[in-house]
Amino acid sequence: MKPNQNPLVLGIETSCDETSAAVVEKGERLLSNVISSQMKVHRRFGGVVPEVASRRHVERITDIIQQALDEAKVTLADLSAVAVTQGPGLVGALLIGVSAAKALSFSTGLPLVGVHHIAGHIYASHLVEPLQFPLVALVVSGGHTELIYMSEHNRFERLGRTRDDAAGEAFDKVARVLGLPYPGGPEIDRLARTGTPAIDLPRAWLEPDSLDFSFSGLKSAVINRLHNAKQRGEEIPAADLAASFQESVVEVLTEKAIRAVQGKEVDRLVLAGGVSANSALRKQLKARCMEEGIHLSVPPLELCTDNAGMIATAGTFQYLDGQLAGMDLNAEPNLKLT
Repeated sequence: MKPNQNPLVLGIETSCDETSAAVVEKGERLLSNVISSQMKVHRRFGGVVPEVASRRHVERITDIIQQALDEAKVTLADLSAVAVTQGPGLVGALLIGVSAAKALSFSTGLPLVGVHHIAGHIYASHLVEPLQFPLVALVVSGGHTELIYMSEHNRFERLGRTRDDAAGEAFDKVARVLGLPYPGGPEIDRLARTGTPAIDLPRAWLEPDSLDFSFSGLKSAVINRLHNAKQRGEEIPAADLAASFQESVVEVLTEKAIRAVQGKEVDRLVLAGGVSANSALRKQLKARCMEEGIHLSVPPLELCTDNAGMIATAGTFQYLDGQLAGMDLNAEPNLKLT
C-alpha cells in the first residue's frame, strides 16, 4: 500500500518521565501535543526512579492519547500511522509506549513506526521551519551529547559523541552538589544568571580534530573545588561556580558544533534536546553562528524537552519512506541512531 502523501500521524513518547501523545499533519503542522510530566514526583528522590516512571506511564497513557486526539479534533479512523519512541531510554518506560502503539496498530490496522528518540529531537525543529539539507545537528540532553550530520531525511551520520557524562548529566550532578533541586539544568541556568564566571575550570577539547565530548573531568573539578574550599573553611559563591561551570560546558559545545559545520562544509546547524533550552547555550551559539554565516535553527522551549510532537514528525518521514515496524517491535534502551 502506498503511503498517504498528506499523512496524519499519532506520536507516542514515554522514554523517560514524560507521558506524551501528539497528532501531526503532513510532518509540519502540530494539531496537538499533550505532555504529562512526572517532574514533581521524582524531585523528592533527586532523579528519575525507573519503576515509578513506568507505573505513572501505565496510569496516564490511555487518557493522554485520547486527549491528544480530542484536542486535534480527529479520531483513530482519520490517522495514517502510529509512531512511537522505540529507544533509547528507560526500558520499562519505553515498553509502555511501545505496547500502547502496537495495541492501536493491531486493533485499527494502522501502520506502525518505531522512532529513535534522538531523531525525534532533531525533527522538533521541522515543526518551526522545514529542515533543509545537508545540515549538522547538535543534540544535547540528559543522556546524550552528539553531533549528527544529515544529508537528507532519515539519513544520520554521527560525527561526535560524549565519551562519559552527557552535558545534561553533568548539569544534574553539579546541581546536586550545589544543593539545587532536580532537574538541575534549569536551576543552574537560573543561578548562573546572578553570578560571574570568574572561577577557572577545565575545558575538555580532547584530541585536536576530535568532535567527541567529555564532561566527567569538569564535573569532578567542580566537586573538588567545593571539597577543597570546605576543608580550608572557605565559601565559594554558588552563583559564580554555577556560572563558571555553565560557561565551560557552553564554550565546548558551541565551538565543537561550529567546527563540525565547517568540517562538513554546510551552513545549517540545528540545536536539539532538553539542554537546548539553556539560555547561555542558545545565546552563545546564536552569536557564533552569526559570526560564521551559519543558519541556526532552535526549537521553542516547549519542543526542547521530551514530547510526542517530535516523535510524530520524525515518524511521518519514516512512514513516507516506507520504514515501518511489525508486531515484533520491541523497546530498545540502547538503540543506535546510525
